[in-house]
Amino acid sequence: MRITAGSAKGRKLKAVGKEVRPTSEKVREALFNIIGPDIVGADFLDLYAGTGAVGFEALSRGAGACVFVEINPLRISLIKRLSREYGFHAQVKTYRMKAFSYLKKALTEKRRFDYIFIDPPYQSEEVMLVLPFVARNRLVKDGGMVIVEHFSKRKLNDRIDGLEKIKEYVYGDTTLTTYRLKETG
Repeated sequence: MRITAGSAKGRKLKAVGKEVRPTSEKVREALFNIIGPDIVGADFLDLYAGTGAVGFEALSRGAGACVFVEINPLRISLIKRLSREYGFHAQVKTYRMKAFSYLKKALTEKRRFDYIFIDPPYQSEEVMLVLPFVARNRLVKDGGMVIVEHFSKRKLNDRIDGLEKIKEYVYGDTTLTTYRLKETG
């Protein structure tokens, strides 16, 4: 696996552990084609970070900062090491904790993001815990986007509290579903 574009293009990424399912290069490229140039300077949250591939891709393409949340200590160590090797250390925060616990911490700290990437294990139901919390607490900034990577056979709701589905993008067994906060007023 490699970073596909930007300042770290071509740099290698490693998977740690058997149960990790890294986001493929094809899906990462598609994701950042969806986001486009708005990634430049953005605050990016990579929940269930795994290898860190998506967050590093965001930084390589110009994101201002990235928070990586991952429960596995070996993966967090790898993300920290790669952030130094790639020259992103000053832009990176890592948290070794469960995704939902981090979201509660972000709420307490009044932290909001331009982009939230959610990629829980395909078999888990965590996405239906995380999405409503993100929506109700407006953890994504106005005009920002929530992107969920999930198994293509699973359909996500068109509306989840204050989030409204923008579009689904299908890549074989993988789907990216995008959401924005509904305008208040």
